[in-house]
This record gives sequence, C-alpha cells and structure tokens, in this order.
Amino acid sequence: MSEIMKNKLRVAVTVFIVCLFIWFLVVYPMIIFHRNEKMVEKAAKDYFELYSNELPLGERVKTLKLSTLYDKAFMKKDVFIPYTKKTCSISNSWVKVKRVNGEFKYYTYLECGVLTSAVDHKGPEIKLVGETEITVDKGEEFKDLGVKSVVDNSDGRLNVKDVTKKGNVDTSKVGVYKINYIAFDSLSNKTTVTRTVTVVQKLASTIKKDTGKADYYVGNNPNNYIYFSNMLFRIIGLNGNDVKIVADKDIANVNYNAIDEWFNYYESHLTDEAKRLIVEAKYCNMDISDKTLDTTQCNNYSVKKKFGLLSIDDINRSIANSGENSYLEMNTITWLGNSKDKKEAYTNRAYFFGTDKDYMAFDKVHNFGVRPVTTIRGDSLIISGTGTATDPYKLKDYIKPKRNVDLNTRYTGEYVTYGGVLWRIVDTNPDGTTKVISERSLHDGEDYVIVNYSDALTGNLTYNPEEKGNVGYIINNRSSEFIDTKYFVNHEIKVPIYRGEPNYNKEVETKKYTTKISSPNMYEMFSAASDDSLSHSFWIVNSTISDIENPGMSEIGVIMYGEESIYYEYGIRPVAFFDKKVIINSGNGTKDKPYVIEK
Repeated sequence: MSEIMKNKLRVAVTVFIVCLFIWFLVVYPMIIFHRNEKMVEKAAKDYFELYSNELPLGERVKTLKLSTLYDKAFMKKDVFIPYTKKTCSISNSWVKVKRVNGEFKYYTYLECGVLTSAVDHKGPEIKLVGETEITVDKGEEFKDLGVKSVVDNSDGRLNVKDVTKKGNVDTSKVGVYKINYIAFDSLSNKTTVTRTVTVVQKLASTIKKDTGKADYYVGNNPNNYIYFSNMLFRIIGLNGNDVKIVADKDIANVNYNAIDEWFNYYESHLTDEAKRLIVEAKYCNMDISDKTLDTTQCNNYSVKKKFGLLSIDDINRSIANSGENSYLEMNTITWLGNSKDKKEAYTNRAYFFGTDKDYMAFDKVHNFGVRPVTTIRGDSLIISGTGTATDPYKLKDYIKPKRNVDLNTRYTGEYVTYGGVLWRIVDTNPDGTTKVISERSLHDGEDYVIVNYSDALTGNLTYNPEEKGNVGYIINNRSSEFIDTKYFVNHEIKVPIYRGEPNYNKEVETKKYTTKISSPNMYEMFSAASDDSLSHSFWIVNSTISDIENPGMSEIGVIMYGEESIYYEYGIRPVAFFDKKVIINSGNGTKDKPYVIEK
C-alpha cells in the first residue's frame, strides 16, 4: 500500500473515531435527554387532563415539579442522567403551563447533570440602588433606596414597581436585618435579591448621645460602666473620635515614679482582643499648685502612650454640682497624673480625714492606688449591655465562657466562687495552675480573722511561711480553718525584700518558698484594697530589712509601715493556686455570676 493510501486511511480512521466520540458523548445523550423531555411533558399533560381545575387562569403560570409527577404516579419510570444511574433533579426540574392565544402551552425544563433544557428558566436580574450590605448605627434613620432596574433575558426590561419587598429594619435594636426583593418574569421564574442591614451600636456614638456637647460623663453614678478585658471600667468620655476609660477600682499600690514601668506588667494581663482595641493617646500631666486644684482645664499633655492616670481636671469636670461627689472619686487613696513639683504628686480620695480636701500631694516614693486609664477605638461595637453596673457594655473583646472547660483557659480579672469565698483570677500559669486572690479578707462568722507576729520573735520581720510565729507561717497554716483548700495546690511564691520603703522592681533580694496559702504582693493584679474590701486590713508579702518593718494594707486602703510591726495586727486576704484539673461547672465569670467549679 502506498504512503498516500496509508495517510488517507489514517485520516478516515481518525474521522470515524471522532464521529464515534461525538455520537456517544454528545449526540446520543442529547437524543436521550430530549426523549426524556417529551416523556415528562406528556406526563404533565396527563396530569392536567385529570386535574383540569388546576390549569391557570388568565396570564397566570402553573408550575408542576417533577417530584409531583413522581408522587402522583404520572411518571412510569425514573428519568436518568445519560450513562449513569443517577436521576435527574426532581426538585429543580419542572413543567410550566401558560395560556397563550387561548391555548395552553407547556414549557418543560429538565436538569440532568450538565444537560439542561433550553427553555427559559432564569428569573430576571434585579439591581438595587446602593449597596447590598449596609451598616447603620443604633438610633439612626434608615431609608431604603429601593430597586434600580429589573431586566429579564426573555422579557426584557420589567417595571420596578412590580418588585415585591419583604422585611423591615428596626434601628432601635441591634441586630442583622434582611430585606428581600422578589421579581418574576412572564414564566414565573423567580429571582430574590437580599439587602442585609446590620444595626450596630458604636461606642463613641453612644457616648455622644449620652453626654451631648460636653463629651464626658458627670454626676455621682451615671450609667457609664463598660466591661473591658474581663474587668469593670468607667467611661470618662470622648477623646477625639475615641473613648477614654478608667478602671473602676484600684488595681494595685505602686510608687508614683514607677507607674509607667508598672503599666507594662498591667498590659501583659490584658487579653489580645482588648489590646487590639487600645489606641495611643495623650494624657494630662501638667503640674498643679495647691491654689489651682479647682481647675477644669489641662495645659500640658504627655506624649502618646497606651496608659495614663486620671487627672485633676478629669475629676473636676465630672462633678455635676458644687459640693457633690463624682463617680471618679474613690474611698482609697489613688495617684493622679498631676505633679505638684519634682518630689510630690497629687492623690485623690473622696474625703481625707481631718480635711475638706479631695486632693493631697505626697512624696512620689510612696505606694498608693493606681487606676489605669486607657483609650479605646471609638468605632468599637457594643455587642451587649446597657451601661449599668449590673449590665455593663461589652465589646468584641468579651469571650463568653463555655461549660466544662478548664479554669486555666480563662482570663485575668474573672471571678470564681469556691469554699464560701469569692476569688479573682490573677494569672493562668504554664504549669496549668490558676493563681487567684480573694476579694476580701477572711472572716469567721461576723468577725474578721486577725493575725500578728508572735511576741517570741525578735529582730527583722520579713514574710516567711516556713518560720513558726511568722505571719506567713500563720496564714498558710490557719487559713484552712476558715476556707476549703482541697482544690488548691502547693506552689512556689516569691517574697520581695527591700532596703527601705518598697519600690516597684527595686528589691534587694527575693526569697522563694513553697506554700499553699499566702498573702498578696502589693504590686500584683487586684492586690489593692477596693471599696468592697475596706471593711478590713490584710498582710502583704512585700518586706523590708530596715527599721521599717513588714508592711500591711490598712483598713482605709493605704499601705502602712512601722518600727513596731511585732504588735501590728492585720487580716488575711488569701492568695492561692487552683489545681490544673479544676473545671468550670457554671457561671459567667463576673462578680455577680462567678464561675462555680469542680474537680
């Protein structure tokens, strides 16, 4: 055979194979598909011959689904996708009937895998005016912009007035609302387009509505509580477009000249979500004399930073009327952001004993309460709450607890009830234990438990839980008489020892002990006395090796020192470590609904 003949044969074979493929892959499947279309259409006609009363009137369209034809037994056998045992879609396949020029016309649509009928089965295209996703602030007016156009691939442009709108938006309530726009073409093919309207409550907008032109809260107890990083704060007001807040209570006692350094420790205890909401801002740090303590203006500010302190002008502006108190004033002695001079800075107390002053200057080396002030994003969304003490605003940094999870998965600041005592989480530790501090000093019935150094002790008095007669020893060994300690484990503690009056991170040595119950470190989270715990004093672990003996927290919330500490008496405010196996059984971790735990 010649080469030419061989080439012709190859071409013929190739053409034959291609034709064979086209037949089996295209032509034959389409023959089967069209045969199925006719079979379904005949079944529909048989159906309407029996149920003629269901035929549409006027220009209406009647849709008969393939599933109905199966259910009513008008289909004698299943309709399959060619070359498979998989049936065509019974929910998306249908026959529509419409009266055209006085006669009923049938439109059959089958969906069999990649094969679909050529009949018009798509609804019209709806275009809206404006965005399909809109965010509206709570209380703002929402006006729906409606439909721009409706165009069908068969019927052309349709009247926008024929579009049906379903759904409403209530801007008085936070939530997600959906408005559905529904249109049909002449074959009743339906299209639905949804506009989603999210009603949010922005923090800055809420404060603006509450405070008006002032932009800050005034009075003794405005509803300006906010839950931030699992701790209760008060909203001071707007700081530009953002929001300035302050801790509701003193967190710790710190010497003034180390507060910025202490803020680094404080920040490490905030949740990652809360840190992302913080913005750097300037805080008032102007020097004030005793003659200008009534100022409501600030003329000097710090550089931008994450944390600051309340200033005298903050408090003065928050007082509604002369002689009244402010929600910003405390019964403890708390540092303010204003210095008197290089040596002294001002503190605030609702009433200093023996004076009518609200502000008093002290040496910056002393340790007084610190209430962190920070600024958070004004566009932060309030997810719940009404701003009251029992229902504070909550932001997206709040992570609702789950049941039956380990306590050590929760956060600094949350509350736990155990053994008849309310505890607060200080730290969750790498070894799985959870460090907690009791909310107040221990009591035995109506009386508070008082301990002091034994008269047999002489010489320097430092906190030592291994020395009999030492307050550290007494606290560790007597606490089990008043509280259940079975869920607590022995844990290493550090006793910082100073040469003179304690100053943050200035200890001359640190001693380590293993103990189950100990006293607070005055610089750690929640170690400060609060209004709720002023009913009694408590010992602290911070110790000295000078003539100033081991200090304690007094009944008025001030760190006390003295040369005769052997005779001093203070209460017990336990610090302990929960076993890593402790789990949350119930509760929300808040003060009014603390976690209930079990092991």
